[in-house]
Amino acid sequence: MNNQEFLKKLEIELKISKASLHTIKNYIKQNQLLLESTKKEPSQITSDDIKYYLAENLTTSAAATITLFLAAIKYAHINILKTDPTLTIKRPKKETHLPTTLTKTETRLLFSKIKNEKSNLMISLIYACGFRVSELTQLKIQDINLPEKTGHIRQAKGHKDRIFNIPDFLFDSIKYQLESQISRNQIYLFSGRTGKISTRNIQKIVSQASKRAGLKDIHTHTLRHSFATHLLESGTDIRKIQELLGHSNLSTTQIYTHVSNEELKKIKSPIESL
Repeated sequence: MNNQEFLKKLEIELKISKASLHTIKNYIKQNQLLLESTKKEPSQITSDDIKYYLAENLTTSAAATITLFLAAIKYAHINILKTDPTLTIKRPKKETHLPTTLTKTETRLLFSKIKNEKSNLMISLIYACGFRVSELTQLKIQDINLPEKTGHIRQAKGHKDRIFNIPDFLFDSIKYQLESQISRNQIYLFSGRTGKISTRNIQKIVSQASKRAGLKDIHTHTLRHSFATHLLESGTDIRKIQELLGHSNLSTTQIYTHVSNEELKKIKSPIESL
């Protein structure tokens, strides 16, 4: 089996397993890089080949990057060749990085730097509902229920559906945007020149606004992290936050318990009671 046949079979296996487009792209890319580096056919790949590739290319990469690479190789070889050349390779210990978040003051400042109404509404929705940027771009007119002031996220990460509440503060703006899109025979709540708006455009809006606000290392996902952290600081139960974020495991949501500085500030020293 040559390399192209192998990669095509991998694509088919991933599609059958309902993998996301992001996963399909990543897994194919990782296997292609290994094959190009070793200049071998897939059936000839050994654990030593993989270790050499890791040593030459990924020693300075994050643990998550190495784990992704090994997962991609393992998936391809087990499902197509029924072997696992990664079996004897030790996975790196997972690194714990606290997510970057904004304070409420910084969040207001960021919004104040986005003058375009449509752009401001998109970024406000990401924060207000804890969206992933891809969830906003996939949001369709039919997913919005104005009478109930709710909306649906369809087939998000992990193929999960969930409901979100439309904030009263944004209701009129969303209603206007929805009616405007309907009048233009659009499918999505937000669209660009060629139809669905791209995630890159939204990321660019946040990047430019953060620079104008003097904020560093701010991305669209920072707003999702901030949404969760601010809810936690206001006393919202962490299991409810888990549902709002669409996390499958509570352990994923619990990272925000380490971020909430405002909660730490409320803790009184025992010396206060002496």
